[in-house]
Amino acid sequence: MLDYHDSEWGRPVRDDNGLYERLCLEAFQSGLSWSTILRKRENFRAAFRGFDIETVAAFGPEDERRLLADAGIVRNRAKIAAAINNARAAAALPSGLAAVMWNYADDSGPAPVDPAGIPAATPASKALAKELRSYGFTFTGPVTAYAAMQACGIVNDHLADCWRRA
Repeated sequence: MLDYHDSEWGRPVRDDNGLYERLCLEAFQSGLSWSTILRKRENFRAAFRGFDIETVAAFGPEDERRLLADAGIVRNRAKIAAAINNARAAAALPSGLAAVMWNYADDSGPAPVDPAGIPAATPASKALAKELRSYGFTFTGPVTAYAAMQACGIVNDHLADCWRRA
């Protein structure tokens, strides 16, 4: 977890495929520990063909069966269906996923001083989730949207005394 924090979490991700991967992983994490998802991350990347939006958008029933049989990932039918659906929704976005998500960047608030000061969702993540749903995304509620915003540096929730804050 420390390596993930120090090398990746909160660093800006501005490409559509990178943002799509984070949204998918955050959705797969729902109800599970983040360490479980990180341990399986390379398996997810292989199973979802590098989280290439166009490739996953073309997945069909055989791919769904393959994913449900893959012990290297989280085999949850609803989450797998959402990942495929969300690739199709992302592929259809006129301006791309990055433009939609980065529209909600806002670091105007104070830095949290301890983990209790980090919210699970914000008005911005609620608005992002609503916009994503309007485009057909599923399994991307305000908490999942906020976790992706944090992971991708759209918001900076590093603690005030964290060396990564700056």
